[in-house]
This record gives sequence, structure tokens and C-alpha cells, in this order.
Amino acid sequence: MSAVAAEDRIFHALADPTRRAIFESLSRGEAAVKDLTARFHVSQPAISQHLAVLKDAGLVRGRREGRFVYYRAEPRGLKPLIDWIAHYRAFWPEHIARLEDLLDRMEK
Repeated sequence: MSAVAAEDRIFHALADPTRRAIFESLSRGEAAVKDLTARFHVSQPAISQHLAVLKDAGLVRGRREGRFVYYRAEPRGLKPLIDWIAHYRAFWPEHIARLEDLLDRMEK
């Protein structure tokens, strides 16, 4: 998968407030689908669909234990997003410095 495709999947997954809340919850520890359903007051099929999107983006990992499926956050899944932010973090200070120089010259 290309870096752009990975970034798109992560942005898509985290654009939904419920999925962001599920991801944040799973970052604090593993949870069963039934517990997530109770915690977010959303139907089990809806939670499963949200988890499928998060899993497709590489943000969560699931495991089956008996009748239950447990999910946890996959921190390495955030790497494409961290790389994207790092790229733009380096981009903006240079442009802001140029803008400050331009404004200084305009004032003189």
C-alpha cells in the first residue's frame, strides 16, 4: 500500500467522531466488542463496522477468544499519520519565517 493510500485510510477512519472515540478508548486497553457496544450506546453491527474501518486503516488489531472478539489499538498504525505531520511541521516554519521577513521589509 502506498503512503498516500495509508494516509487516506487513516484520515477516513479518524474523521468519524465515533471511530475516534473507539480508537481513544482502545488506546487505554483492550476491550471486547460487547463492552464497546455498551460503552458507546451503539448497536453491535455499527461497532463492528467502525472496528472494520479502523482495522482496515491499521489502527486496531482484533483477536478471537471463544465467543468474544477483543480489540486493541495498534500504535504502529499511526506511523503514516506521524510521518505526514512531521513533513508539514518542517514545511510551515520556513514559510512563516519568509512571511515575517516580507512583513519586516514592508514596514521599512
